[in-house]
Order: sequence, then structure tokens, then C-alpha cells
Amino acid sequence: MLIINGRLVTNDAPGILTDHALLIDNGVISAIAPQAELMEQHAQVERLDARGQLIMPGNICAHTHFYGAYARGMAIPGEPARDFPEILRRLWWNLDKALDADAVRLSALVSLIDAIKHGTTTLIDHHASPNHIDGSLDLIADAVRAAGVRAVLAYEVSDRDGEAQAEAGIAENVRAISRYAGDQQIGALFGLHASLSLSDRTLRACADANPGGGFHIHVAEHEADEHDALERYNLRVIPRLHEFGILGEHSIAAHCVHIDAAELDIIALTGTWITHQPRSNMNNAVGAMRFDEFMARGVNVGIGNDGFSNNMWAEWKTAYLLHKVVSRDARAANGTDIYHAAVANNARLAGQILGGTFGKLAVGARADLILVDYDEFTPLHAGNLPWHILFGFEASMVTTTIVNGRILMLDRQLTTLDERAIMREALAHAPRVWEAYRAFAGDN
Repeated sequence: MLIINGRLVTNDAPGILTDHALLIDNGVISAIAPQAELMEQHAQVERLDARGQLIMPGNICAHTHFYGAYARGMAIPGEPARDFPEILRRLWWNLDKALDADAVRLSALVSLIDAIKHGTTTLIDHHASPNHIDGSLDLIADAVRAAGVRAVLAYEVSDRDGEAQAEAGIAENVRAISRYAGDQQIGALFGLHASLSLSDRTLRACADANPGGGFHIHVAEHEADEHDALERYNLRVIPRLHEFGILGEHSIAAHCVHIDAAELDIIALTGTWITHQPRSNMNNAVGAMRFDEFMARGVNVGIGNDGFSNNMWAEWKTAYLLHKVVSRDARAANGTDIYHAAVANNARLAGQILGGTFGKLAVGARADLILVDYDEFTPLHAGNLPWHILFGFEASMVTTTIVNGRILMLDRQLTTLDERAIMREALAHAPRVWEAYRAFAGDN
């Protein structure tokens, strides 16, 4: 496919190209050259007319939860939760128990529809369904294949539902890691919930089951995680995980809001990835990670959404503003750093897991692209692109989404999924999920 009549935002030198076209072959970008030249050389190739739009790499989400889709609009019984541990106990740990096979499948599908419409082409998911563990990641993988996006899957092992569920979660991770090894569309990491819900015995079993492999775990999202580790193990969270070999350049530590300087040293030393989810952190009132300090240290920081909408530009904008409020310093969370974390770092993380080059328009890079209908009224160039995105871009401007050279949405119409049919099915299933949730919430 030859994409013509657009402006190429390469996220790479030379920046933004006009009068150029882009050729896709076998799922990768095979040529970028003056448009007239490519049109002459490839006269018989299918053409996609961008009609003056921006042609950009698709967005990447470094940490999400498809399974949380059924929480939208749900009423939590009783008084509002006082803090994040209570939110976990009263909402998330009851909702995940309410998920059956259909709910797992449908929550993934509606999340993937949302991703395609928002131009998010790769997502790193973290799943929990303690009453339907075996095969749950395959249900999600089937949805990912149907949608056409890329995803990295994990099942969050926890002791909170008992020994049998912890062992089943371990087995599900091991099976998925083996099954999706080498798959360029679907990858897998070994999922763990958090230090506060994992005993030494279970952590050891997880480490033994995945020697040298990557893990995906929540870290110090709230102070309770650190307090628990200190009270029960006389260690903070990061040193505890490090003792078990959980950290490393292939592992993701989501949030890291309350880690201290010594813990950051370990993260930097091991090359562990940190993901920042500012909308979730604000919603749960857990605080703000030290973004500028982490970036200054050269730590691998990516940006996720923690199950919020897959509008990743909204996540960028929230991060940009949050740290200015927290620090009362308008210089905090510079747009260049936000852009680097969300684009370059997220792309490196995706490429590390799935293989290949992500996040740029360059020969040999994955053909995961979006068309953006943005008409700027001030100059747009590579140097000020982050600020155009932060202050000018809206998710509604995404008109076309392409992954692996395959069109998933064209002129805002989905081509791989029947959105209305999936939404009807998801809505019809919601009362069953909410009824089960209320039963579990009542038991607690």
C-alpha cells in the first residue's frame, strides 16, 4: 500500500516531510521518498489518499487493564472509599471475581474498539479474573487478533483469592509466555499484582517459573504497599522484589509513586521499566510519581493509562499538567520529556517485547500508523510538535488506524470489528457482571 498526499510525522530525522509518500510492504515501511518518485515506481500498488492529513506512528499504551471495562458507570455500595486500599477491596477485587469467559472476551473487545478509534495500536495489558483463570489470556488474544492491534498480555498472580488461584495464575502466565513467544502481534509477560498481595512463597514460585523472564507488577501505587513490605518483611518494595529477581530490563514496575531514592537507584541499576498513569493516580488520590527526577536519572519511563480510555494524548496532557500543580513549578514535566516518555520510550518497550522498530516512520519500522486530521494555524515542525499535540490535538482527529499494514479504521469507520454488535452484546452481558459484583461486594 502506498500512502500519498499526506505530511509524514516521522518521530525521527528529518522530522516532518511534505511532498513525500510512504510505501508499506509485508507489514513494514519499505520506502519513504518523494511522492512523484514512488508513484512512478509503484504505479500498480494500492493507494491510500491521506488528503492532506498528518501520517504518524500509532500511539502505544505501556500499562492498561482491559478487564476494568465493566466498571464504567458502576455504583459501589456504601460510603465513598476512603483510600486506594479500600478502592481495591470494594471495587476491583470484587469486579475481577465477577468476570466469566464472556465478560473477559467482551471487556477486551470494547477496550480494543476504543483503542482503534483513539489511534492506539499497541497495548500492554494486565489481566485478572480469579474465577476464570485458565485460558483467560487466550480469550483476550483472540480478541486482539480479531481487532488487528498488537498487545502484550499478563495474568496478575495474587494470594488474595487463595493458593489454588495463585497457582492457576502462575500456570496461565507460563503457558501464555510459551505460546506467544516469537509472535509479532501478541506477546506475554509474567503478571504479578503487587508486593502487598504476594507472599514470599508465591513470589519464589513465580520467580522459579520465569527464570530470566520479564515481569509486570504494580509497585508502590499507594503507601500501603511500602508499609506492608516494611511491616511483614523489613524491606521496602523494590529491594524485596529485587531479592526475588523480579526486576530487570525486561520487567515493568507500574506506578512507582511512593518509591524512595534508594529504590530508584535499584531501578536504574537493573534497567527496570516504570510506567506512569497520571489520570489513574489522580482518580485514586494516591499522589504523583517524581517524573522529572526519574527522567533526569535516565530511568526507562513509559506512559500507560491503567484502564482509562485509550486516548493516550489525554494521558500525555494530564501528565504535563499534573506535575506542574504538584510542584507549583510551570517548568515541571516539560513537553519534550512527556513526548520522549510516551513516544520513544514506549516504542522501545514495545520493540523489546514484540521485536522490531516501533514509534517512528522509517524504512524497516513496523507499519503501525494513524492519519490525523489536524489543521494548524501556527507553524508546525519537529521542534514544537509536542506542544501542538498537548494543546491542539484531540482524539476525534484520528480518522484512520493501520497496524501491520492492515487498515483497522478508515475515515472513522472500523473495518475489523462490528462496533455496534459488540457494544450490544457487552451491554446485554453487563447486568450479569454487575449482579455478580454486588454479590461479592455484599459478602465483603
